[in-house]
Amino acid sequence: MTIPNRLFVPPVIAARRFALCALPLLLVGCGTLTPQAFTDTEVRDRVGQDLLTMYADQEPVTGPISFHEAAARALKYNLDYRLKLMETALTKNLNEVAGYEMLPRLVAGAGYDRRNNDSGGRSIGIVDRVESLRPSTSQDRERALANLSFSWNVLDFGVSYYRAQQKADQVLMADERRRKVAQNVLQDVRNSYWRALGAQRLIGRVDSLLLRVNQALARSKRVQRDGLMPQPQVLAYQRALLDAVNLLTLRRQDLELARAELTALMSVPPGTRYTLAEESENPLPAVPTNFDELEHMALEMRPEIMEEWYRKRVTENDIKAAKVLLWPNLSIDLGPQYDSNQYNYNSHWVETSVHMSWNLLKLTQWPALQRSQKAQNEADDMRRMALSMAVLTQVRVGVQRYGLALSELEFADESLLVDQRLLGFAQAAAQSQFDSELELIRSEARALLAEYQRYASYSNAQAAWGRLYNSIGLDVLPQTMESHDLKVVAQGLEQTMAQWQAMTFKSSAAPVPGAGTNSTAVP
Repeated sequence: MTIPNRLFVPPVIAARRFALCALPLLLVGCGTLTPQAFTDTEVRDRVGQDLLTMYADQEPVTGPISFHEAAARALKYNLDYRLKLMETALTKNLNEVAGYEMLPRLVAGAGYDRRNNDSGGRSIGIVDRVESLRPSTSQDRERALANLSFSWNVLDFGVSYYRAQQKADQVLMADERRRKVAQNVLQDVRNSYWRALGAQRLIGRVDSLLLRVNQALARSKRVQRDGLMPQPQVLAYQRALLDAVNLLTLRRQDLELARAELTALMSVPPGTRYTLAEESENPLPAVPTNFDELEHMALEMRPEIMEEWYRKRVTENDIKAAKVLLWPNLSIDLGPQYDSNQYNYNSHWVETSVHMSWNLLKLTQWPALQRSQKAQNEADDMRRMALSMAVLTQVRVGVQRYGLALSELEFADESLLVDQRLLGFAQAAAQSQFDSELELIRSEARALLAEYQRYASYSNAQAAWGRLYNSIGLDVLPQTMESHDLKVVAQGLEQTMAQWQAMTFKSSAAPVPGAGTNSTAVP
C-alpha cells in the first residue's frame, strides 16, 4: 500500500517560514530598554488620586469630638490600621488558595503534531542482521491529540497539607498584628487627646496674657528709664515675667503639637475645622496591686506572644514538609486519551498508571532534619521566653509608672490650688501702684502655668494608664458590632474598656508607693 505525500513542504519554503517566525523574536532581543521616568503630569495625577483615596468615604465632623469618637475615627480611618486589615484579608485569601493546592490535578490537554515527512521504520534479524521488512510507517504526518488526566501524588499532597497549615497560621499571625496596631492606635489617641483638649482650653488665655505681659514689659522699661523705681527691683520683675513667658511658650508648643498628632491619628482631611468636646475629665482608677493576675493575663493576651507562638508552628511545618519528601512517593494517573492517527486500531482509550518511587539517598537527611527541628523548637521557645520576660517587665514598670503619674497629678492639683489662691490675694491687693500690677501679672502667669502643668500631668497619667492597658494586651474593640457607624464603634469602645476595667484592674487596701488618690472607673 502506497501512502500519498499529500502535505509535503519543500525545504526552501519551510526555511522561509521559520525565518519569518523567528524575526520578531530577534528584533525584540536586539532592542534596548531605557529608563522611563514618570512625567510631571503623571506625578500630579497620582498625588491628586492619593489624596482623594486617603480621605474617601469618611463621615464628616458634625460636632465636638469626644474621646471615644476620636478613638473610633482613628480605628476606622487610620491608614496603618486599614493596612493591617488589608493584610489580614490578603492572608485569608492566600489560605483559601493553599487549600485548593491539596486537591488532585485534573488536566485537560489538546495538541496538534505535524512533520514534513513520514515517520517509519524497518526490521532486521537479531541473529543475522538481515533486513526482513521494507521501510513502513504507521503514523500520519498530521494528527490531533486530546487527553483528560486525573493525577494524584502522595508527596505533593503531604507537602501541600503542611503549606496549607502554614497559611492558616499566617492568617492568625496577621490578626495578632492587627490587634497590636489597634491597641497602639488607642494608646496614641489617649496620649494626644487630653493634651489637645488642654491646649484648646488654655490657648486663648495664654495669648491674652502674653499680650498683657508684653505691655507690662514695655511699661517697666519706661519706669526703668525714668528712674521711678530701683533698677534691681524692676529688673527682677522683668526677669520673672520673661521666665514665665518662656515656660508658657514652651508648654503651648507642646500642647499645640498634640492637636496635630490627634488630627493625623484620626486621618482628618487637612484644613478641616473641628473642636474637642468639653467633657469632664475621666476619673482615673487606683493603682492595681493584683500583679500576678495582670501578668498572667498579659502572657495570655499579648499579641506579640501569640504571634510568636503561631510562628513556631509555621517553622515546625517547614521541617515536617521536608520530612514528607523522604518517604516513598505514590502517584496515580487516570484519564481518557484520543489520537486522530488513522493507522491506530483504537483512536480512543483510557490510560491508567500507578507508580511507586523512593529516593533512598534522601533518608540520609533524617538525622539532620531531626537536629534541625530540635534546635528550631528550642530557639523558638527561647525567643518566646525572652519576649514573655519583657512583657512581665512592661507590666510591672507600667504599674509603677502609673503610680508615679498619679502622684505627679496629685502634686499638680495642689500646686494649682496654691497658685490660684496666691492669684486671688494678688488680685485683692492690686492697686494703681506699678509694682502691684507687675505682681498681679506675674501671679496670673504662674497660675496659668500651673494650670498648664496640671493638664500635662493629667494627660501623662492618661498616657501611663494607656501603656498599662496596652502592656496587658487588652482588646479595645468588641467581638461583634451591629454596624461600623462611628457612634456604634465609639459606644463599643466605651463599653469594652469599661468591662475590662471592672473585671481586670483591682486594688487592695494596701497603698502602693507613689500612688495617687483617684479611684473610680475609667473608660
